[in-house]
Amino acid sequence: MSDSGPSARFNDGKEPGALRTIGEVASALGIRQHVLRYWEQQFPMLQPLKRSGGRRYYRAEDVALVEQIDRLVNREGYTLRGARQSLESGSVRASRPAETPAPAPAAPVQQAEPQVAATELLPHLRAIRARLADALQA
Repeated sequence: MSDSGPSARFNDGKEPGALRTIGEVASALGIRQHVLRYWEQQFPMLQPLKRSGGRRYYRAEDVALVEQIDRLVNREGYTLRGARQSLESGSVRASRPAETPAPAPAAPVQQAEPQVAATELLPHLRAIRARLADALQA
């Protein structure tokens, strides 16, 4: 990605800093329009210009942000929440081609079962499996 405008995926004859419609962005990046609209809801920093009738116009920085979101979510395996947090914290660089993706923050786990010592683990797991089998037969 370059800082002067959208990526090389845009070959539409427009200047790099030109405004682009949602259709142009969706087509160039291979992302469906409804996904781009949804991302606007999930990523507060993604705010393309909206003109009369709600028509969206993406600036070069909006396109760059969409490319980052796409990379994080669709290629590096981030959740939407994890990608948003990474972008908000500034921990995501413009590109991380050969790095291992940072794991998405784990949601707190509610423990339904009491903690079990390692020596009791196998019998405890067998008991859980038996309860699951009983529940499936019911």
